[in-house]
Amino acid sequence: MPRSPGETAARPRAAQWRRLAAQAFVVALTVAMVAGCATRRAAPIEDRQAGVRGPGGTALDAAGRPIDAAAVPSYTVKRGDTLYQIALDNGLDYRELAAWNSIDNVNLIRVGQVLRLLAPGEVAPPPAPGAEGVTTAPLRTVPPVSEAPRGVALPPPLTGAAPSPPPAPAGNVKSGPKAVKEPYSDQAVRDLTLASSTPPPAGEATRPAPRVDSPAPARADPPRASNGDDGDDERVDWLWPAKGRVVAGFSETANLKGIDIAGGLGDPVLASAAGKVVYAGAGLRGYGKLIIIKHNKTFLSAYAHNREILVKEGAQVTRGQKIAEMGNSDADQVKLHFEIRRLGKPMDPARFLPPG
Repeated sequence: MPRSPGETAARPRAAQWRRLAAQAFVVALTVAMVAGCATRRAAPIEDRQAGVRGPGGTALDAAGRPIDAAAVPSYTVKRGDTLYQIALDNGLDYRELAAWNSIDNVNLIRVGQVLRLLAPGEVAPPPAPGAEGVTTAPLRTVPPVSEAPRGVALPPPLTGAAPSPPPAPAGNVKSGPKAVKEPYSDQAVRDLTLASSTPPPAGEATRPAPRVDSPAPARADPPRASNGDDGDDERVDWLWPAKGRVVAGFSETANLKGIDIAGGLGDPVLASAAGKVVYAGAGLRGYGKLIIIKHNKTFLSAYAHNREILVKEGAQVTRGQKIAEMGNSDADQVKLHFEIRRLGKPMDPARFLPPG
């Protein structure tokens, strides 16, 4: 059946509309997919190296071991910290600190990382008497005495204190037996004289009072020099690390952690006491070429601004041994900056160095 001219003309227009609808659908689908991708949130980034907190908020070290703050002192890394400075401020060897926290690269620590400041398996020593943290126990009280059956005597209560002596007689009150007055007679005088002249019977002779010697004053032993090898970490035999004039003194308020000794370029720098070199390098800002010597578990000393370092890390040095040459590395003049630290805290070297 032949088609009319209108039907023949409408056919291409319908095909064109179908093509336009298909293209519009493709464009809409593409726009929806792009919009969906643009609004998708990125996955959170987790720093698995820091190991800051575990389940329940427990602090973890780099190896994932829990750190009990009550038993193990710890330190949380802040921006700008270095492992060398943390070790110095806590009186530690930075290599031991790295080993305790499973740190392979001593130059890489992360902000928020929790560092244990004690070897694994060790616990912090108990506080000294009188320090914070000392626990007190209530006084023991005597239990109430129950009533005993008739005819049964109860033992005296245990009060923990000795019974108090009877009060001493006051004034001229006589506590002895009263004297008996007898009428005067010649016989009474003879009896009294005979009683006073008769010696006491054998075995009842009066003994002389024992002599109580006053205690001899305790002899004060002279102070004994030590480098800590005898177990007494408070006794270190110090000497001046260099010859020269002190141009800056210790001050806690001005944040001067030691003393500055001026001298000539290349003057000898001596170990102030025997010990082990735990650091030798230029990794601490503001110290220049620095040497740190650990004398025992309590004390270490630092020698900064050297021109030349003559000892290596791990070496044992003796008191008075030349360890460096004075210089002006990271300083405005030739000088030695000298510090004494007790458990990491800077102390005034003038309290420990001999006079002169």
